[in-house]
Parts: sequence; C-alpha cells; structure tokens
Amino acid sequence: MREIFSFILTALRPLACSMPTPAAQPQRQQVYHKDQSITWNREKLGQNGMGIFYGQFPFNRNIAPKDFVIKEIGWMTLEPGDAVGMHRHETNEDAYVILSGEGVFVDTDGKEYQVRAGDTTIARKGQSHALRNTGKVPLKFLDIVAE
Repeated sequence: MREIFSFILTALRPLACSMPTPAAQPQRQQVYHKDQSITWNREKLGQNGMGIFYGQFPFNRNIAPKDFVIKEIGWMTLEPGDAVGMHRHETNEDAYVILSGEGVFVDTDGKEYQVRAGDTTIARKGQSHALRNTGKVPLKFLDIVAE
C-alpha cells in the first residue's frame, strides 16, 4: 500500500507544481520548461489599468519559497491599448525587459518614456511604475520580480 501511495504522489507532483496556488512549491531546479508554465492573467492591474495583463510563469510570487531572491519570472503580453496601471512596489523590485512591440513606461514621478524591444525598466523598492501598449501589435516583455 505504501508503494502505491508513493507512486501516486510522484506521478501527481508535476501537476501540483504547475498550479498557481500558495500550497504549490516550485522545485529547486535550474531549468524551467515553457510547457510547464503557470498561466496567471490579471485584469485591470494597478490604478487605471486597462484590459488584460497576460502572463505565463515558470513560478510566481504566490508559490516561491521565502529564500528565493527571484520571486517571479513571467512572459507577459499587453494587447494594443491595454495598460498595467500605476502601482507601487513596497517590498520588492520589478524589472521589465521589452522583447517586442512598443509602449510608454511611466516612472514614480509620472515621467513618461517610450520603450521598445531591447529596453529595460526597473521599479526599485518604494517606487511606482506603469506601462501601456501604444503600438499596433502586442507588447511582449519579460517581467522579473525580486526581493
């Protein structure tokens, strides 16, 4: 009986790691395959957020162990006209690496910057930021959250 229970737990472990619940724990692996990513889409994120913030994550802040410095990595997409509204990072830092498309990044002081493929933005602890897609194609970027 113990062998059967052990087999079932082993078989179900990959499913548990792909669920976006606080109970799931990412393995302490060094390679995360895209086909095992967690979908975590959020609607109207931040103040004046518009549309859907589409995300695919190898792991996210809801399941990252406390000792992980990198809490979240996500392949993000904003459709034309959609925006991540202004929001503040109290306990972590958030970097966007723009992969394709174009948009406008807004910093803590409300200053706007045009961004496109190859650009990187960072909101440090205590800073705010926003991003909107001003182009005609999806704005794709890598989102990295660390503490």
